[in-house]
Amino acid sequence: MTPPARARAPRRSRGSNRARNVRSRGAAVLLVVLGAFLGWAVPRWERHLPSTGLGFDASTAQATLAAIAGGMITLAGFIVTAITLVIQTVQSMSPRLVSALGHFSRYLVLFGLLIGTALYALVALSQVQDDLVPRGSVTLAVGLVLVDSVVVLRLLASLRHAVTGGGLSRGVAERLRTVIDQTYPPGPAVPVPPNADDAHRGARVPVVHGGGPAVLLSVDEPRLVRLAARHGLRIRFVRAIGDFAGAGATIAFLEPVGDRGGVDVRPAARVAACVRYGPSRTVEQDAAYGFRLLADIAIRALSPAVNDPTTAVQALDQIEDALLRLSRRSLGDAWLLDGGGTPRVSYPAPGWADFVSLALDETLLYGSSNPQVVRRLRALLEHVTAAAPQSRRPELARRTAALERLSATALSDPLLAAVADVPDHQGLGGPAPRGDSPG
Repeated sequence: MTPPARARAPRRSRGSNRARNVRSRGAAVLLVVLGAFLGWAVPRWERHLPSTGLGFDASTAQATLAAIAGGMITLAGFIVTAITLVIQTVQSMSPRLVSALGHFSRYLVLFGLLIGTALYALVALSQVQDDLVPRGSVTLAVGLVLVDSVVVLRLLASLRHAVTGGGLSRGVAERLRTVIDQTYPPGPAVPVPPNADDAHRGARVPVVHGGGPAVLLSVDEPRLVRLAARHGLRIRFVRAIGDFAGAGATIAFLEPVGDRGGVDVRPAARVAACVRYGPSRTVEQDAAYGFRLLADIAIRALSPAVNDPTTAVQALDQIEDALLRLSRRSLGDAWLLDGGGTPRVSYPAPGWADFVSLALDETLLYGSSNPQVVRRLRALLEHVTAAAPQSRRPELARRTAALERLSATALSDPLLAAVADVPDHQGLGGPAPRGDSPG
């Protein structure tokens, strides 16, 4: 492997799908349990408090609580149906978006809120007696219905944007910006220490994936650096985040530092425990996968079955923003440094050419026959080229030349060729370019 060209401090992942799912499941279970508990406890507390709340008699209170319980259960079923429809819509954009975005954790919390309200009403209903009507409990149930209604309405309103091509692009881009800032921090590049590659390669101990075939999702960077520093070694990953690893595959090597004669094999199991696997890639520590998803949205929109170039333009908006963020940052393979600045963990990562190819090449191929997409690509390439340092402009120039060749072949009509020859940040209909500088 080529020696890494950059270094940075380890960072813990933020907003991972796993953590989000755990939190949402825990919140849903808590809401259900809390609803049942309050339905039992609140009427009992009322017996020792002054009578307050709406003026219900026993029969009216029973009818109200029964209606609330039945209505909340019905509404929970409606939410499940809505989630199913949303998943089908999102999968039409890209089958990978459902698991990558993690949009649906909020629906699980809403489901727990509705079922919790239903349980509250049912349990409170069991404590309504002819001579003892818990008016405060019934009033609280009515208040919970109002809260549930507001939450459901807000969620349904958000669906208008969440399931559109532009909304999905924005969702992916939001997570992509987070991982870019984490993995490729802004500011001047941290130079790699001169002794970063002095490990004894002959004494390496492999770190092996002990499970079944899976995708490498993320690593616990702070823990890996601590392990390497504690045992006086370096960890050199040979698999990148997002790579597929079969059973028994070597994912990294432990190497001694300095004049140490060998490596203790015992830390290998602990290092392996710092690596998390899953059935498919996520954006958690994988910026390339964020570009993959945005490119998927664009090329799916350009397929003859969909024929929606405006969605492709919306995806290109987010691709441009991400490329601008990366254009002046240190990319490629890297070292993670401990607190003393000693390189401890190296890992392979994409470079500028990899990101540009992943972000643009397929859209160049499938969008070259559409004037709207060609105009947006021209504007994107001009903007990113102006912002990028001189060393990174050749990759963009190659895409500009490819766009010229492909569009000239696909758009043979003189009118369409003239329309497509103008850069336009809106695709079609935007104002003429005025030499704006990149922001």
